[in-house]
Amino acid sequence: MKKLSTVLAFSLLLVICQMTFAQQPDFSKTSQLLDSLEKHEKFMGTVLLAESGQIKFAKAIGFADTENDLKNVIETRYRIGSISKMFTSVLIFQAIEDKKLSLETPLSDFFPSIPNAAQITLDHLLKHRSGIHSFTSNEDYLTYHTESKTRDEMLQLIEKGGSDFEPGSKAEYSNSNYVLLSYILEDIYQKSFAEILEKGIVKPLKLKNTGIFNAINPEQKEAKSYTYNGGWVVEKETHPTIPMGAGAIQSTAEDLMLFAEGIFGGKLISDQSLSQMMEIQEGFGRGMFSFPYYEKKSFGHTGGIDGFRSMLGYFPEEKVAIVTLSNGLNWNNNDLLLATLNGHFGREVTLPSFQTYELSSEDLDQYLGEYVSKQIPISFTFIKEGNTLIAKPSGQPDTKLEATAKHQFEFTSVGAVFIFDPLTGKMTFKQGGGTFNYERK
Repeated sequence: MKKLSTVLAFSLLLVICQMTFAQQPDFSKTSQLLDSLEKHEKFMGTVLLAESGQIKFAKAIGFADTENDLKNVIETRYRIGSISKMFTSVLIFQAIEDKKLSLETPLSDFFPSIPNAAQITLDHLLKHRSGIHSFTSNEDYLTYHTESKTRDEMLQLIEKGGSDFEPGSKAEYSNSNYVLLSYILEDIYQKSFAEILEKGIVKPLKLKNTGIFNAINPEQKEAKSYTYNGGWVVEKETHPTIPMGAGAIQSTAEDLMLFAEGIFGGKLISDQSLSQMMEIQEGFGRGMFSFPYYEKKSFGHTGGIDGFRSMLGYFPEEKVAIVTLSNGLNWNNNDLLLATLNGHFGREVTLPSFQTYELSSEDLDQYLGEYVSKQIPISFTFIKEGNTLIAKPSGQPDTKLEATAKHQFEFTSVGAVFIFDPLTGKMTFKQGGGTFNYERK
């Protein structure tokens, strides 16, 4: 739900290829990779892959609570962030099948004060085509995300955010859409979102560890979340009254696998409703995305809230579900997904070396200073602490960087690479497929 994690959560794209061949599953290297990730403080969490509802691989590494040495286990519960939107979408389609709503129901039937409410339909909300500004993109979001908010307070925030574009004209991700959908569910059923979730999904699927989160209790197998900044640093906890149906659910890897099986196995919604969820327009389905893996195609969602990162994907043709849940990430999660899928589908799993480039404190002096770009408004100031280079992006927290090659540093969890040319005072910043040129002031 953080602004940064919004980018991370939905930039995932698995490798596409047109040729494949069948081999026997082999998860030995996937397991070795996880061991290496744990040793080098790159990942804490759980990975699970199942076929036809049968778990083929599951492994948990790292700590649910680093301070008290409580390890993650397969049963550990994590906050799943925007995977919650899949649950909310299913509940909306259940209401549609019960004739309580339709995709064409206007938002004005419930919240007429929202800008353009008469032109916005439930379909627009589900497909992120409403134009409603996402409150998580506001500069002040991280000043209140840990506090309890009433429905009226959240509606005021969403109403104040206004509209970013005409409804239906394009697609743009907005957490506000799914908060509103969860309020609509509460209105038509006259129950709390937690109760609706319990009745519509948790009980029918007999999920044991899924529901709206409260304050984290590691003694109850609930993981705290962490960011890596030279070591695991515990994150603050978003209050569940803020994300609601956009991101307030916690779950386990096995429960999410059962949820995917339930959706695609006809246990929750009709085939027609499922087909509508899977319809992709400008990258967005109705509570789902599509992720390719070579010639295969999965459907699911990613998530990011506080220090948690998550992904749920289901391959309908192969009946394969894959889940990654992390409460600490200092690596590219896409590589772990690929390694797990490669292990199942008989492809080569490459193990990284995690070699670092050793530098002295004096070596870092050539990189220090403020760097600006004509391409983007973000500036970087680089300082040092001992023999560690620290990036200070404008308007964002300080970040410790890892030296990976001569004149090259990385912040691997967000895919950020900094390449310096000390002789010219220039720096190249790469992230998310973009390359940006910087010069030292």
